[in-house]
Amino acid sequence: VPQVGTNLTDLWLPRRVTVRELGGCMGPIWPSYYSECSALLFVVDATNPTQVSSSCVQLLSVLSAAPLASVPVLVLFNKIDLPCYMSLLEMKSLFRMQDIVSCATQSITMLETSARDGTGLANVLQWLQATLGDPR
Repeated sequence: VPQVGTNLTDLWLPRRVTVRELGGCMGPIWPSYYSECSALLFVVDATNPTQVSSSCVQLLSVLSAAPLASVPVLVLFNKIDLPCYMSLLEMKSLFRMQDIVSCATQSITMLETSARDGTGLANVLQWLQATLGDPR
């Protein structure tokens, strides 16, 4: 189900990390949270080809925001548990990720996930822990 509104979730990686989830329809207010951002997870519905162009425009907007110029980005192609999902290779091609990565100032990682069955969740948590590190 698409995210509408905002949710806060705390993760322990081993330190506490607060994840703020903002739905795509909340795009106009995203910039008000950029200054608080240490890492960015950008979730794309890999089953919805009609939203690819919109998602790509939103991703480009986020990547071009000055406060996020050095914030590491993890792009998650979600819903791979469904039979109609587009593969990572297809999504990379549709998004022209090679061009985006070569022009971006941020480090960008891409993963396939399923929020429903947990596929890829361990990799997301590993990325967060490696990216945010331990402040000690």
